[in-house]
This record gives sequence, structure tokens and C-alpha cells, in this order.
Amino acid sequence: MVKYAREPEDAEKSCKARASDLRISFKNMRETCMMLKGKKLEDAEQYLKDVLAMKRCVVFRRFCGGVGRTAQAKNEGSTNGQGRWPKKAAEAVLGLLANAKSNAETKGLDIENLSVSHIQCNKAIPQRRRTYRAHGRINPYMSNPCHVEITLSEKVEAVKREAEPVKLTRKQQARLRSGSKSN
Repeated sequence: MVKYAREPEDAEKSCKARASDLRISFKNMRETCMMLKGKKLEDAEQYLKDVLAMKRCVVFRRFCGGVGRTAQAKNEGSTNGQGRWPKKAAEAVLGLLANAKSNAETKGLDIENLSVSHIQCNKAIPQRRRTYRAHGRINPYMSNPCHVEITLSEKVEAVKREAEPVKLTRKQQARLRSGSKSN
């Protein structure tokens, strides 16, 4: 059995999916995953479809060196205006969401109430190749694959707590008593 980084709080109301050793840039995948945190399942799927259609962008917050600016980043809440449309990462996460959705259907969960409660991207072992350089030299040509895991959970409606009686100090209680006697 595969071990997940975090187990859901309510296992009966949640489902999981993961992918290992994806040959997709870790940096692109990490930024794509961070954009989905806390979103409802339908919203997350629509967002990724919009990224593939280049209608919305993925904001690059941590790995933003050399990333160009785009006006779409402002709409997604970017502070630096940097964003991209990582096609490969969006397709992979879309497939992972579809997998988690089918796992939810198998468990009998309500698909409309599912949201991304946990999503994590980790670096995998780099894959080695070589590139040939001038004067007979050879340099490494590494790829940076990643592992991704997603947990979808049903939103539990919070029950309103009854209003607790206001606790008064002795002085306040005495004032209330003396005020009621004078009337």
C-alpha cells in the first residue's frame, strides 16, 4: 500500500489519488498544484481547462526566476504579475482529478460538495542523460520529475454554536442589581 503524506481527517468523507515519477517539470507542477488548493472540484477542473485554453494563467510565486509577465496574472491574485500556462502539468493534474473523482464515485460521495483539501508535489529522483559540448566534453542533461498526491473531501457544514450567556464580573452584577432596585 502506498503511503500518503497526510491522511484525511474524515476518511469516509474523502478520497485520494496520486501519481509517481511524472516526467513533468517539478517547478511547473508545484505552482499548478498551489493554484488548486482549497478549490471546489468543479472549479479546479474548469480552471485547468481554462489554463489549457490559455484563458487563465498559473501564477508563479516561488519559482518565478525568468518567468515573463502577463496581464492574466493580475486576475489570479499575483503580486508580481508573473504567470505561465504549463500545459503538461495542467493535463496531468486534470487526469489526477478525474481519477480522484472516480474514486469518490466508487465510495459513494457527493461529487458536488467535493473540494481539494490537500494537494502536494514532491521532487522525484532526477533522470540522467548527457549532452555533447564543444572540444569533446560532455555535460549532464537532467530532468526533474515529480510525485503528486491529491485528497478530495466533502465540505462539512459547520453547526452554529448557541450564544453563551455573557459572564459578568461581580461589579457588573452589583450595578445591574442596584440599577434594577432604583427603578
